[in-house]
Amino acid sequence: MAAPERFSAAHPGDPQPGDLIEIFRPAYQHWALYLGDGYIINVTPVDEGPPATLGSAKSVFSRKARVRMQLLKDVVGNDTYQINNKYDGTYAPLPVEEIIRQAEYLINQEVSYDLLGNNCEHFVTLLRYGQPSNQCHRVCNRCRRCLLPAGLVTEPIQREAVLRGCRQDTGHVVAVATTETH
Repeated sequence: MAAPERFSAAHPGDPQPGDLIEIFRPAYQHWALYLGDGYIINVTPVDEGPPATLGSAKSVFSRKARVRMQLLKDVVGNDTYQINNKYDGTYAPLPVEEIIRQAEYLINQEVSYDLLGNNCEHFVTLLRYGQPSNQCHRVCNRCRRCLLPAGLVTEPIQREAVLRGCRQDTGHVVAVATTETH
């Protein structure tokens, strides 16, 4: 099997809306989700400077992050990236329209962040598959519309508004579910 192709801002690939983008930083990988028209959604530490500069140690210790929509080329900068929908063989991706709708709802929201348990990869994996990595999350039992991990939205009022919105729009019951480690 051939190694996945790497791209750069100067030599972009052809990601499709809903694709996971793995960006290769010098000491780690950053993850984003492709929205379309050159834009991605990703999480960046709240106390960080410009969102595209994630190379500092602050991101390791930050407990909060902001969901941002940015141009892929700006976030990649001088680094490389690949399209990496690595769990497509394990989980069926949600419909693209659902992925994009949930991603757009979260833009500019402040969310919880933990390097090991609730990081940028968990965030975009949750959006694409409805499955973060080994986290408890709230899901709608029928339409899986409310795919927010427990505590992802830091404001209780915002979290309840999302859950209430699903109940009001669909009449579905929102439950708490635990996913397996993958």
